[in-house]
Amino acid sequence: MADDSVTTPEKTPAPDGQTQEQSQQAVQAGVHDPKPAPSPAAPTDQPDKPKAAARPAAPSPAALARKPPVMPAAPAAASYKEEDVKAAETFGRVDDNGGVFVREGAGEREVGQFPDAGSKDEALSLYARRYLDLKEKLDLFATRLKAANIKPREIDESLKTLDEETKEPAVVGDIAALRAHLLELRTEGEAKKTKLAEERKAALAKAIDERTAIVEEAEGIVAGLGDQTNWRQTADKFRGLFERWQNHQRTTIRIDKKHADALWKRFSSARSAFNQQRRKWAQERDASRAETKRIKEEIIAKANEIKDSTDWGGTSRDFNALMDRWKAAGRAGRNEDDALWARFREAADVFFNARQADRDKISGDEQENLKAKEALLVKAESLLPVKDEAAAKRARQALAKIQEEWDGIGYVPRADMHRIESRLDAVDRQIKTVEDAAWKRSDPEADARKSSFETQLESQLDELDQRIEAESDPAAKQALQAEKATKEQWLKAIK
Repeated sequence: MADDSVTTPEKTPAPDGQTQEQSQQAVQAGVHDPKPAPSPAAPTDQPDKPKAAARPAAPSPAALARKPPVMPAAPAAASYKEEDVKAAETFGRVDDNGGVFVREGAGEREVGQFPDAGSKDEALSLYARRYLDLKEKLDLFATRLKAANIKPREIDESLKTLDEETKEPAVVGDIAALRAHLLELRTEGEAKKTKLAEERKAALAKAIDERTAIVEEAEGIVAGLGDQTNWRQTADKFRGLFERWQNHQRTTIRIDKKHADALWKRFSSARSAFNQQRRKWAQERDASRAETKRIKEEIIAKANEIKDSTDWGGTSRDFNALMDRWKAAGRAGRNEDDALWARFREAADVFFNARQADRDKISGDEQENLKAKEALLVKAESLLPVKDEAAAKRARQALAKIQEEWDGIGYVPRADMHRIESRLDAVDRQIKTVEDAAWKRSDPEADARKSSFETQLESQLDELDQRIEAESDPAAKQALQAEKATKEQWLKAIK
């Protein structure tokens, strides 16, 4: 683990008293000068005894005096509390030959050699600090175990490394305590792995459910496709679902291959089904638009044929029929429709503008006709009143000339037609009333019919007088009196 101290190589003294880990930290902090080679006075482990990994020891004062090494700029070396160093030193000793030993259980084990030039205190301090370095690794791993992003593999590898480093460490200190701590960390590590496995299982189930929801939404869209589908909006929905799928892959736990492949197969099938139906719809739409364009081209051609017609009524009906066909034909696409409609309107405008111009001209003529007829009305109405048959005959002759001139004038505005025709008819009716009365007076058959009717009325009136006199009911008597008044009016009219 490049960023965890528990997996870095075992620390060794650097030329300036730093550990190898501290030197590496200096390089990571931006110092890239190579480390100087170990001093020729560096100690070596005895060939016939177990040895830790070869480490260059701190150079002796004599070596430093002979040739001062060029050291890279580095941060200050990590320091331990003096009481911690002293406590670790109590577990070791240095013999007169420079051998460094650590007490382990009931015996002791040699962990290294120290040069003659160095003091025994320096030797014990060096190996005690190595012990504290190793202890710090265990402490760091203990902290790392509490992290949420630690992986089971990292736990296994870190424990393996720590197990190797604590097996026969070349340190001076309470090794039994280190191993006891490591045992505790192993137990915590197993518990952490179990928890991580449960969390992973839950996260995996959640991820599968979330991705399944995306798949089901896609399948639901496909199931709902039909004639009313807005394909552009639906394509946007599928594009959004695919982006959600990709984002889910990037930001969630990796789903196992079995589930991932099955879900992708379903999602891909839904996308394929949508694309297939959309292509089919597009083909049908294109065919429909082509047919619509053909029909509208025919309508435009017919409109151009009749646009110059002056048969205003018939051609107006023809254009209305063409408009109904245009609406029923459907759409040929926005751009095509706009261009086709502009051509159709151009032809229609030629006809309707010409018709409107003709109407404007007719309207002006009709206003002039109205003025002329109103002048004739004044002449006709001046013939009234007609008092006798002779006056009626003269009025009839004058009115005939007026009517002949009237018919020659032509149309008037529709809104005024009934008004002026009614006034002329009123003059004709009044003259005809006098003519009819004169004719009736000179008609023998009419006189005979009048005498007979007059006799009947007089007889009925005599009878009504008797009934009224005999009637005691006020309501009935009033009805008989009303009937008598009516017949008296009739009798008066024919006398």
